[in-house]
Amino acid sequence: MSDNGSEGTTAGSQTLSRGLRALELLAEAEAPLSIAELADGLGVHRSNAYRILRALEERRFVIRDDAGRIRLGPKLSVLARGVAPSLHAAATPAITELAYELGMTGFLTVIDADEVVTLATVEPSNVSATIARNPGVRHSARRGAPGHAIESSLTATEMRAYLGVDEMSEEARETKRLGYAVSQSEVIDGVTSVAIPLRLAGEPPAALAVVHFKVPEDLDGVVFELRRAADHIRRSYH
Repeated sequence: MSDNGSEGTTAGSQTLSRGLRALELLAEAEAPLSIAELADGLGVHRSNAYRILRALEERRFVIRDDAGRIRLGPKLSVLARGVAPSLHAAATPAITELAYELGMTGFLTVIDADEVVTLATVEPSNVSATIARNPGVRHSARRGAPGHAIESSLTATEMRAYLGVDEMSEEARETKRLGYAVSQSEVIDGVTSVAIPLRLAGEPPAALAVVHFKVPEDLDGVVFELRRAADHIRRSYH
């Protein structure tokens, strides 16, 4: 005889798991997804994907544009502010100024286990094209300029705790020597990122970064602005 309560719990857990996976897929996507693409990513029939989508829409976790394509909604930004709220509050004005000064998308990442997670991001509106970087998007801490920047700031104990290794990668060692990291097409093809480490007492290891379509011609100027923004964050943090 089956336990209906157990079956209901299992079904509810599966629905929750798929809803969370849908948010991950949208965060990882380079552009809004169609319902067919979302269903394929989840490995479910379109009718099931619609049910998940409607539940997420009701809570404003996702929204659909005029063409019916799906992207993350404003509710995710509210949730992101709940992670390291003091750091988020201190960083947002500095990232905004950085993004508009350089005409590049600026963002703040923190380490979570062996991954780098985007905590806050600003896309400037004073340029014709920018690269989206959604809050919540994550990738391996061993790839990309933000990952290299964070790794370069870790102690031996933190290396083992976060990454499960004893030796720093070659990219992180180079970042430590230069004080900044540059990566090209490591996370997304055709995208370049520049990042510096940011450490604040009581907060997870972090990195401040910008993304662009190519390596900036004035790389020293970009690094200067990143460092200035980091100093602003340190002064504003409390």
